[in-house]
Formats: sequence, C-alpha cells, structure tokens
Amino acid sequence: MAEPVFALLTRERCHLCDEMKAVLDAELSALRIHYELIDVDGDPALTDRFGETVPVLLRDGKPVAKVRINRRQLLRIVRRRR
Repeated sequence: MAEPVFALLTRERCHLCDEMKAVLDAELSALRIHYELIDVDGDPALTDRFGETVPVLLRDGKPVAKVRINRRQLLRIVRRRR
C-alpha cells in the first residue's frame, strides 16, 4: 500500500494557517512524513473551491481537516487506512 500524500492549503497572513503548519511540522516530522505547502491564492481553481476556508489539510487530494487541528486529530488522520 502506498504512503498517503499530505498537502496543506494556506495563504499569506493567515494566523490559523500558521497554527496548523506548526502542528504539522512538529508531528509529521517526528513520523518522517513530508507534506506539500500550497498557496490557494496561486491557483484559481483552489481559490474557487475553498474560498476563505483555510487552512485545509488534504490527504491524497481529499480534505481531512479544516481551520484547526490538534495533535490527537492529526495522528488519527495519519494512521487511518484508506
């Protein structure tokens, strides 16, 4: 089974984005899992789809968390099977 692919949709000057990124950096790095950081304002399709709702954590392209996440929630998402 392939490893899941994670991405964080964010934008500049977004304190909630900074908070979620800090949780991801702390927890995912400990698990040796990498994620991609994507600026929603750089992609019109993402801006249309998510609007002001950021940050959004994607797992394999599907939203799995929006706005806030804590360590426990993130670990549950990481360990979830497809």
